[in-house]
Amino acid sequence: MPTMRRYLLLGWVIAGLAMGGVLALMGGHRTAAWVWSAAAAPVALHVGLNLLRSLTGGRLGVDVIAFAAILGAVALGEAAAAAVIALMVSGGEALEAWAEGRATRALTDLMARAPRRAARLSGDAVEEIDVSAIRPGDLLLIRPGDTLPADGLLVDAVAILNESMLTGEPLPVEIRQGGRLRSGGVNAGGAFRLRAEREAAASSYAAILRLTEEAAAARAPLTRLADQWALGFVAFTAALSSAAWALTGDPVRALAVLVVATPCPLILAAP
Repeated sequence: MPTMRRYLLLGWVIAGLAMGGVLALMGGHRTAAWVWSAAAAPVALHVGLNLLRSLTGGRLGVDVIAFAAILGAVALGEAAAAAVIALMVSGGEALEAWAEGRATRALTDLMARAPRRAARLSGDAVEEIDVSAIRPGDLLLIRPGDTLPADGLLVDAVAILNESMLTGEPLPVEIRQGGRLRSGGVNAGGAFRLRAEREAAASSYAAILRLTEEAAAARAPLTRLADQWALGFVAFTAALSSAAWALTGDPVRALAVLVVATPCPLILAAP
């Protein structure tokens, strides 16, 4: 679901909850119930579609609890509870969209900073080459503001680097002659020369990019573990709500179990 739609869905639910609350305080309980139901309906549709896609892919997530809770609350005349559940679900969706946006921007910035050209020294001549043409032993000129295209040894007396993208350290670091320099750092001082130790494709920065792309494309072990717990939690919740209904004869008891269990998907969610 696109990020903006998630935020709009959350705004719709918040507005519906607030409007229904005002109507209820003014004595318009029937109208308030309609407003709360209308606030919850788009969330139920969204969760239902996601649930259908998950089932098609052979997976069952904890969203089925929220879906059953919203439908059950509306069917039993507990529209306010349905709207509150919708708020929890849409709030979780909006939080996920915010986190995804930050991660995507970080990955985009990381990729954008990857150097594509390098200045290689041949005697007194400076040759502009693609980073893929760098070979071990090449003498590279690193100008102010350049991103180091390869790992290597510092030839000149001193180099000042900004390595915040690599280490998170905001302060520049000073490297002395003969010190090892890692690709991905930014020259925060004067120009210096670097003796490449390996090709750019085998550099530290290239490895970080590969690992980041692989992590973004693959499902983490934590996500798979959360799915396993989710299946057991859904089964336990279904059994407990059915038992509550069977023992008391009151379907509202079953709904209460579903409502209490609904926030748990936020706890079980994998970052």
